[in-house]
Amino acid sequence: MKKRVLVIGINCLPELTGIGRYTGEMLEWLGEQGCETTMITAFPYYPDWKVEKPYRNFFYRKESRSQLLSIYRCPLYVPAKPGGMKRMIHEATFFLSAFLVVCRLLFRKKYDLCMVVAPPFHLGFLGLFYRFFKGTPVHYHVQDLQIDAAKELKMLKPDWIFSILFALEKRILKKSDLVSTISEGMRKKLLAKVQRQVMLFPNWVDTDLYFPVDHSGSLKSRWGFQPEDQLVLYSGSIGEKQGLDALIRVARELQSYPKIRLLICGTGPYKDHLVQAADDLENVYFFPLQKKEVFNDFLNIATVHLVLQKKDASDLVMPSKLTTILAVGGLVLVTANEDTSLYDVITRYNIGVVIPPEDETELKNAILDCCSKDYALERKRAREFAATALNKEEILHQIFSR
Repeated sequence: MKKRVLVIGINCLPELTGIGRYTGEMLEWLGEQGCETTMITAFPYYPDWKVEKPYRNFFYRKESRSQLLSIYRCPLYVPAKPGGMKRMIHEATFFLSAFLVVCRLLFRKKYDLCMVVAPPFHLGFLGLFYRFFKGTPVHYHVQDLQIDAAKELKMLKPDWIFSILFALEKRILKKSDLVSTISEGMRKKLLAKVQRQVMLFPNWVDTDLYFPVDHSGSLKSRWGFQPEDQLVLYSGSIGEKQGLDALIRVARELQSYPKIRLLICGTGPYKDHLVQAADDLENVYFFPLQKKEVFNDFLNIATVHLVLQKKDASDLVMPSKLTTILAVGGLVLVTANEDTSLYDVITRYNIGVVIPPEDETELKNAILDCCSKDYALERKRAREFAATALNKEEILHQIFSR
């Protein structure tokens, strides 16, 4: 076990979704193992895309979460509506402000390991810079294939800029001491970029914190629903990659089924657009992100959980929400292409339903099917898969015992 660990990443505690959630849980786990850990990160802004109130009006800030965990918060530009160029500026400002903290740490005691969490992909250069002076090995962990996704979703122009970005990424991948990623599909894509070993470091779930609840129908009243209501839940970031406009159109076609309710829980740059698009629909409900204390119960009220991806991004990212859904024994309805990791996991272990991306007729029919048929076996398998393949303790011990 490494005794002193430096972690660099833009997302962290107390963010509840996405990469920040996993980085935060990893930091807490390292503290439980007795590791002295330092995190260089931003002020929490995701998925709202605005800095949270308690953290506003600060320039730099150092937090001591415990005797073993210190967090350096760095200023950055946070666009209200993140497009391609605005996102680049957002990430560049964090890179520059974090660079100053890395320089400061050069005059402190050496760390045994420097872990860089991407995206942003170019944070890898901060780890390599620190290694140049201190000799600390760099573990570069890829949560999203950021550049590939930006290219497929046409988020940046002109096209020649991608040649530069891919070249920079390739240099980081070649120079890092260890490279890891969260899914087999993403691992294969990284192997195609650079000829070197890439380790699988999947996202995990705490199966003691998230678990199935018996008689979950009685919980629905807490959120204003009847026990017989069929709740179709999307929970997570509301952004461009999810293609949630289609869900609103499907909701219109489901209005003749009065017991089917579509719940959209979360926030993000596209939420206002969705709220406006669903303004005349009585079967669509919007909820804020739920607190950790009630999140398990909230997930358990859903008849079916939606994990939606656009076709072009379906194997460039791995939805972080999936692990928690499986842990509560939820029935997951996934949109994924056949040659993706997401499709492979769901079908190989028979733990949910998969349909092609961006097919609204298929989505509507699958929702009706999930709300009318018995999927008890798939739910049971989902929980078992989470408990065995996604166990938090086993995954983190395997990674940090190297």
